[in-house]
Amino acid sequence: MNNEFYNKGLELAQQKDYTKAIEEFTRALQEDPYFASAYTQRGLAYYDSGATLQAVSDYTEAIKHNSESVEAYYYRALARLTLKNLPGALADVDKAIALQANYAAAYHLRGIVRRKEGYIQDAIANFKKAAELYLKKNDKEKCRQCLESIKQLQPKEYPAVTQSISTPAPIISEKEYFHTLLEKAEKGDTKQAIDDLNWVLQVDPQDGIAYCCRGVVRCKLGNYRDAISDFNSALRLNFQDAIVYRNRGKARSQLGDHQGAIADYNQALQMQPEDVLIYIARGNTHRAMSNYYAAIKDYTQALQIDSDNAQAYYNRGIAYTHLEEMQHAIEDYQRAASMFCEKEDWQNYQQVLNSLKKIQSSTPEVKNAKHDLLRQRLLRMVGGYWEIAQRLIEQKKNYYPGMSEEWYLQTVISDLERDRH
Repeated sequence: MNNEFYNKGLELAQQKDYTKAIEEFTRALQEDPYFASAYTQRGLAYYDSGATLQAVSDYTEAIKHNSESVEAYYYRALARLTLKNLPGALADVDKAIALQANYAAAYHLRGIVRRKEGYIQDAIANFKKAAELYLKKNDKEKCRQCLESIKQLQPKEYPAVTQSISTPAPIISEKEYFHTLLEKAEKGDTKQAIDDLNWVLQVDPQDGIAYCCRGVVRCKLGNYRDAISDFNSALRLNFQDAIVYRNRGKARSQLGDHQGAIADYNQALQMQPEDVLIYIARGNTHRAMSNYYAAIKDYTQALQIDSDNAQAYYNRGIAYTHLEEMQHAIEDYQRAASMFCEKEDWQNYQQVLNSLKKIQSSTPEVKNAKHDLLRQRLLRMVGGYWEIAQRLIEQKKNYYPGMSEEWYLQTVISDLERDRH
């Protein structure tokens, strides 16, 4: 008899007649007070009718009579989340996952709980796991919902502290989300970036931005042919994307297809005529073709748009060096180095110094230029107080007399860098 009441309750709940459904489940429980599924279903009816506390009570009874009830733990977690009992919700959803490791909805719910607690990266990991499980079930709609949840989260580390529940989670645009993946690759984690992008494209094969980003990461890995394939896919989805043309041009140039690269840059400039990066990229390709005057023209155009672009100065300096216009090269190297120094971009700064060193023997002016750049960097490292720098130099002179001024400057800089680490 209790199954008859129970089945009737299920039918009424499906019709959203929760009051009568509760009555039928209650009759079933009067017949069998140990009927765990009836407690769970009555709890759902209570929850759907807005009686959340009664729902929690019924889920607890269901668990008491069946400690392996995955549904009862999951639904109690959902109800506790509604009541803003985050620790209780997390404990329940953890138990549900422990009982059923491929429970997609539980991972999704845990992602929501962790997001509300402020553990953003953990939330993203749970949403991703849920999406993977939904994808295996071919439930693409719920899979996309998980992806949207990921995109709405700020993709950077947050302190492991509980935030106010009323504070909304910070959100980012889709563009910023993919920018984060590129930053991950820039820091050397190219494998994880590729894995993330492969997953995004598995969820949505029509995501042009994901194809473009994967192409950029593949370029970083030196896999230019596959990168071009990705850029082609991106352009099939959106043939008006200047960024894709620019990056495909870089990949083509790396493979020696300089004319194809120039064609891509020209197409990109028709769409974005003020994009400095396109001019620099086209200049680099002209330089690779030994067309140094055309390269200088592109770098100069880039500097007319952005007069503080260190890369444009540096690359123009290289082109001038090939034309043996050393004074122009020195001036551009000096400007580039000063800008890199201001930004504390020491890797590029050192690259400029190395370029100066290569032409030092043939050009007397370079020695003074390098000396000035070293003085500038040392001055920056001591907070602008030259008397401090001078004292450090004098100490080196006392220990190592007879060395060049450049040697003393470089040695003091190296000592300061070592002490910082």
